[in-house]
Amino acid sequence: MAWLVPMPVAGPLLVAAVIAAVGGMFPRRLVDALATVTAGAVLVVCVVLAREAGAGHGAPLVYWFGGWRPGSVARAGAFPVGVSFVVDPLGASMASLVSLLMLAAMMFSWAWFKEVKVFFRTIMLIFLAAMCGLCLTGDLFNLFVWFELMTAAGVTLCGYKSQESSPLQGALNFAVPNTIGAFMTLIGIGLVYAYTGSLNMAAAGETLRAHPPGSLALMALLLVSAGFLVKGALAPFHFWLADAHAVAPTPVSVLFSGVMVELGLFAIWRVYWGVFSGIPDAPEHAVRVLLLLVGTLTAVWGGLMCYGQHHFKRLLAFSTVCHMGLMAIGVGLLSPRAAAGTALYVAGHACAKGAIFLISGIFLHRFGTVDEMELRGKGRWAPIAGVLMVIGALGLAGVPPFGTGFGGEMIDEAAKDAGAEWVKIVFIFGGAVTAGAVLRAAGRIYWNLGASMEATAARAPRIEERRETRGHEGATPWTMWLPAAALLLVGMGISVWPGLQEAALHAAARMQETGNYRAVVLAGAGGGEGALARAALPAVHSSAGGIGTAAITVSLAVALAIAGLTGMLRGRVGRVVGAGIDWLRVLQSGQVGDYVAWLVAGMAAYGGVLLMGR
Repeated sequence: MAWLVPMPVAGPLLVAAVIAAVGGMFPRRLVDALATVTAGAVLVVCVVLAREAGAGHGAPLVYWFGGWRPGSVARAGAFPVGVSFVVDPLGASMASLVSLLMLAAMMFSWAWFKEVKVFFRTIMLIFLAAMCGLCLTGDLFNLFVWFELMTAAGVTLCGYKSQESSPLQGALNFAVPNTIGAFMTLIGIGLVYAYTGSLNMAAAGETLRAHPPGSLALMALLLVSAGFLVKGALAPFHFWLADAHAVAPTPVSVLFSGVMVELGLFAIWRVYWGVFSGIPDAPEHAVRVLLLLVGTLTAVWGGLMCYGQHHFKRLLAFSTVCHMGLMAIGVGLLSPRAAAGTALYVAGHACAKGAIFLISGIFLHRFGTVDEMELRGKGRWAPIAGVLMVIGALGLAGVPPFGTGFGGEMIDEAAKDAGAEWVKIVFIFGGAVTAGAVLRAAGRIYWNLGASMEATAARAPRIEERRETRGHEGATPWTMWLPAAALLLVGMGISVWPGLQEAALHAAARMQETGNYRAVVLAGAGGGEGALARAALPAVHSSAGGIGTAAITVSLAVALAIAGLTGMLRGRVGRVVGAGIDWLRVLQSGQVGDYVAWLVAGMAAYGGVLLMGR
């Protein structure tokens, strides 16, 4: 299987080059089909790699480009001078999720998106290659390279509708904070390289274990993670996300919300366990405190802002911010069960949120707007989208069998083991408020329910959008609703796939057994499950408590939807919540200078948290 390892990156880049060079000479449908087939082929390859890496709970697949593996150069001895891809089950599964959403986005825009031409497909394939490379790389500098390529492609796609002013502003707000974060990441990588003499994650981790760097490890970890914190839209680095989501083409928003921001958190998880864990005086407690704090702040901030939106794409963007906070909590617990639960949660959320974003594209196609107020009562002309919208809202609420349900339950169990029972409350809040906002929008769009929201609408930013499609506005083509339905089916099938939860638990345990990981990468040794994976891991099952939590979350979501439609939040409590949302909305100024100031302040604050948490 070694020859397959570079294919998820090399394949899309090669096809992108071909389309850019000669795609204009061929019919558009042929170019659309070639790009879509490429995304499908990458999905198949990534699934095969995930199965191979997880077969028998064995060692990860290690591929050294050009054969420059440790010991291949006499004067370097066992020192790794080459670049490697390290394919473990979680990384390959993340690449599979990337490919799945890319396939859905490609199909959605097939033959309908006005601005498609060869350039859109070219940039989308480059975006796919960069995200897959970030999932699979075992090298710190190449992690930065894929991160930067992903950012460049993402900024270009965000501003693709350049005939409008809003996309250019959204692209600028996307580019500047992410670029500053990337510079901080590069400085952090430089610190690691200066101390260890290596850019390979496993080799750098071995050097840090043999020669503990003290407080330098905390500084390097914070700086390396800076760009990924921004990309992951974790507060207070999240401001750019809603500005970008609201103006990006619908297929691009699916990728931004479903996998791109999650890759920021995945990169933090990869860097911590690959480089900084297992060293003497490891910053484990400090990292746990920081991620739990950041996750809680992000979930509450994003949830409140989500409920206060009437522009449907901005509503979904802030929903993503909220759920990113929940995922950060799962990663921050630093346990195999929590990591496995987070992986399932990421997959379930990606499918549900991707489907709902596609539905927003259907609204824009049929009615020329995604404003909740302007769509009031028009949904009856797109009934399939309404059914899918409600199912997607249940996915956001964490209802089994969605991956968000079983993943959230595993995170809750890990939190109880860590003495953090309060985590359940945050998850209930996040699921209820985001699902409630979507259900409120569905009630207004499809059943013309509820009092108008003129006061709220007047305070919210006004975003002008144009149709992304051409012709046939009176019907919804199957290439639009079928990808949304397929994503929801996959999101529900994740948790019921036989043995998937146990496999995720073992994969997370293996990844967190750093000694085994480093031995496999550097010497080709190991190959077993390691001490953590061989330990008696608790069985995974759906408990009555998890079902009860889902029932509470859905009940609260319905109550919030009804309250928003009936004006029940106009009382004293509603005024307090509304004042809080208005204050947060002021911070979401749209001015890139403000976002940079928050970035610097957040980095300083989180550096202090890391130092105090030692």
